[in-house]
Amino acid sequence: MDFSIRSSDRKRPTHDVEKLDVKSSVTDINPLKSCLQDQTVQQAGPSTSALAAAAPPSAQPNRLVRWNARIESLAGLEARGISPVLPDEKHDIEPVGYLQMFTLWFGMNLCSINLVVGFLGPLIYNLGWVDSVCISIFAIALSACGPAYIATFGPSSGLRTMVLGRFFMGHWPAKLACLLNVIMQTGWGFICAIIAGQMLSAVNGGSMTIAVGCIVGALGIGLLATFGIAALHIYERYAWIPQLIALFTLIGSSGRSWDTSLASIGDSRTINANRCCFFTIQISILIGYSAISSDFYVYCPVRTSRKLTFLTTWLGLWTSTAFVNLVGIGIATGVSSNAAWTEAYSISSGALLAACYEGLGGFGSFCAVILALGAIQNNAPATYVAALSIQTLGTYARKVPRWAWSLFLMVIELVCSVAGRNSLFNIFEDFLPIMTYWVCPWLTIAVEEHLLFHVLRGVTFDWTAWEDSKRLPVGAAALVAWLVGWAGAIIGMAQVWYTGPVALTIGGTGGDIGAWLSIAFAGVVYPPLRYIEIRRFGR
Repeated sequence: MDFSIRSSDRKRPTHDVEKLDVKSSVTDINPLKSCLQDQTVQQAGPSTSALAAAAPPSAQPNRLVRWNARIESLAGLEARGISPVLPDEKHDIEPVGYLQMFTLWFGMNLCSINLVVGFLGPLIYNLGWVDSVCISIFAIALSACGPAYIATFGPSSGLRTMVLGRFFMGHWPAKLACLLNVIMQTGWGFICAIIAGQMLSAVNGGSMTIAVGCIVGALGIGLLATFGIAALHIYERYAWIPQLIALFTLIGSSGRSWDTSLASIGDSRTINANRCCFFTIQISILIGYSAISSDFYVYCPVRTSRKLTFLTTWLGLWTSTAFVNLVGIGIATGVSSNAAWTEAYSISSGALLAACYEGLGGFGSFCAVILALGAIQNNAPATYVAALSIQTLGTYARKVPRWAWSLFLMVIELVCSVAGRNSLFNIFEDFLPIMTYWVCPWLTIAVEEHLLFHVLRGVTFDWTAWEDSKRLPVGAAALVAWLVGWAGAIIGMAQVWYTGPVALTIGGTGGDIGAWLSIAFAGVVYPPLRYIEIRRFGR
């Protein structure tokens, strides 16, 4: 977000164990000022000092420490890890800062991956235009509430989302959520890279293989994530503009082939089951952001309005994701009646998107490339947070610099995207709902902990306890409720490889209601267990 920041008027803590002997002034990145400037080279994080502490005395300063210091001295590279941003390190917010909150999420979700999710309604679940559109609009509006709610904790706590999770789950159980978050965000990364690879290959007429396109997408995602949050905010501030132009061009070039009269196929029980499955897929798009949304607001001042933070985040998520999904649904409705699209779809979803620009010549190819590169703005933030989530797993993981974890994840995403480049829809169908199954009970526990055991009781969070397991919740109640939520998800899931007994009662092949059962089970179990835990341990 945009805040007025000047080196001369910024408050500095008198003692910062994270700082090294580097430049004390803050490089101004005008005219692209960011509230996150002190995460660049001049605010070196814990990584270098941690490496120094880990090395034997005889080896200090060793080559590794000096090499890390040189890397962290690169202009614009964030060095801070998971340590909290203190109140005197935060910056004043201007009204335009709330607009930046909106554009961050708006731009992040103007991307091709949401087009492909829209394809699933008509092409995989045989749903018509009306069913697909109604499900998308409502499911996206509902799921956007989760990340918007968690985002409101960023300014007040100064904590990364997975560190914040310790106050909901306890110190040790929160590590399980961190591990799953790493898997989820990395999974999104290689899915985005696959779509980028398919589109780049199609635009080049097959002369560029999908594998090479995947490498391009993964490198773009990983490198932007490596530089950190300041670079992310600058990139997201403007990247949505060419994406929006490319999407409106896509509507103009493909709209005449949309079939808005397309009806859902099957008997009522089958259609209802498919509606449930598509609804779960749509929920999966945004609910995963609940595990990362606080990270982007840690430099906002404590006095930042919670209501405006929630509203701008929710609007940014909903408007962009719903818009792109509707375009994807429209394209999918025309596949059966357009021979060229049918042939392209038989190759890949990326080829279908490229085919939609046919007739526009070189400009259409240019728009397709722009749309393919939207994978970078969509998942670079997720990969960035995944690296921080790894640091949250433990002391040894925290000693590895954040940028190193980002590069490691980039390699993982690159390898997985190349390996899975021909199985995109299978990955979508199997991966997305499963990730929803852990986020939904986690989010339920977080909301209940905040509202029932803090707001109603008038008890504030002590954010200084972020790494003190003796002052954090024990976590037994949260762990049990979380596992019970998983049990609800298992009996309600409907996947290719398994369909739960409750899911089987919906339609012939089963309807996926795992997310809803996980919320219900965790929501019922957590309050009484947490009450007992507080009575027993006092925390």
